[in-house]
Amino acid sequence: MLVTTKGRYALQVMIDLAEHYSGKCIPVRDIAGRQELSIKYLEQILPVLSKGNLVSGVHGKNGGYRLNRPPEKYKVGEILRAAEGDLLPISAMGENASASESRTMKMWNDFYKLTNDYFDSITIADLIRNEDNFDYVI
Repeated sequence: MLVTTKGRYALQVMIDLAEHYSGKCIPVRDIAGRQELSIKYLEQILPVLSKGNLVSGVHGKNGGYRLNRPPEKYKVGEILRAAEGDLLPISAMGENASASESRTMKMWNDFYKLTNDYFDSITIADLIRNEDNFDYVI
């Protein structure tokens, strides 16, 4: 499993929106400026998050994006899956596995479950808290 810049930036955007959570829309240029990210790249990521029903976008003078729910209701796993697709560790998970692959499939399935469980145990609210008080444990 490889998390690309798309997944990492999606998390950064969600953290930024959580840190400025007020129910009001935040312009893309404000997010881009604070996070030092390209507006053009954010304009590719934010619609993906919107399609995943994680954020809402509003066009126009007071437009921008806002979270659809409070930061503590967002799991890191759902954000990564929205941005990256399924977090499969190998491409042939259960599909057309050869005899040699079937010997390792339980291991890959266990890893897949561990990875998803881990990312689903962390909320955006956890990430914006003081990092010294949050213990990331697998």
